[in-house]
Amino acid sequence: MQRIRLRYTKRGRLRFTSHRDFQRAFERALRRAEVPMAYSAGFTPHPKVSYANAAPTGTGSEAEYLEIALTEPRDPERLRVLLDESMPAGLDIIEAVEARTSGLADRLTASVWELRLDGVGPEDARRAVDVFNAAETVEVQRRTKNGIRTFDARPAVVGLESAETYSSRPDRPTDRPCAILRLVVRHVTPAVRPDDVLSGLRAVADLAPPVPAAVTRLAQGLLDEETGTVTDPLAPDREAAATEPQPAGATATATAPA
Repeated sequence: MQRIRLRYTKRGRLRFTSHRDFQRAFERALRRAEVPMAYSAGFTPHPKVSYANAAPTGTGSEAEYLEIALTEPRDPERLRVLLDESMPAGLDIIEAVEARTSGLADRLTASVWELRLDGVGPEDARRAVDVFNAAETVEVQRRTKNGIRTFDARPAVVGLESAETYSSRPDRPTDRPCAILRLVVRHVTPAVRPDDVLSGLRAVADLAPPVPAAVTRLAQGLLDEETGTVTDPLAPDREAAATEPQPAGATATATAPA
């Protein structure tokens, strides 16, 4: 059995797809690309696909991950191309590596998010970020199936800064300012999401954008506690592949056609 790890995106209008919507689209793509999937046992076998920490519905992402199990070996890059061609535009398969290490989910300990706040000026954004960062606790509320839950969002936030501002953008023309916040947040329980941080900014700094924020996950991976940066979770697999010894007399690693 071969395991392949994929990185995919949610872009444009496709950010509004739910995780279940993506699952259906991806399983159709597996069939169209004739991928030799391994299946679970039991009365209703399912393709062995492991999804890791999917982004909330309504948020974009450049860094979603999953792992598939195959019954026959395939070249990861060729497989990526076939799957990408079978997916809707916006749900793009942009990277594939053979799994040569364990624990992909264990390496997804933090995310980097971009929060675009249309109608918010640069000074207001910087002031709100300073107030949030100075606060010891930032209590927010979230509606759950068991009612309203209150929790402190501050400990999960590794970094929050006003990254850059625009008076207008070609893809979102407006005569109002647009503040850009960059957020690094730990994956904790309960999960602290970008909308929780926005609720916290409203609670402690009275920052209330006139329109909903456009939120995009830029990266997720292992948090480097010393630098506050998030590392590439697929790097260990690429490094393991690069250092794997070649068979005697071989000049390149042989791969089966996808």
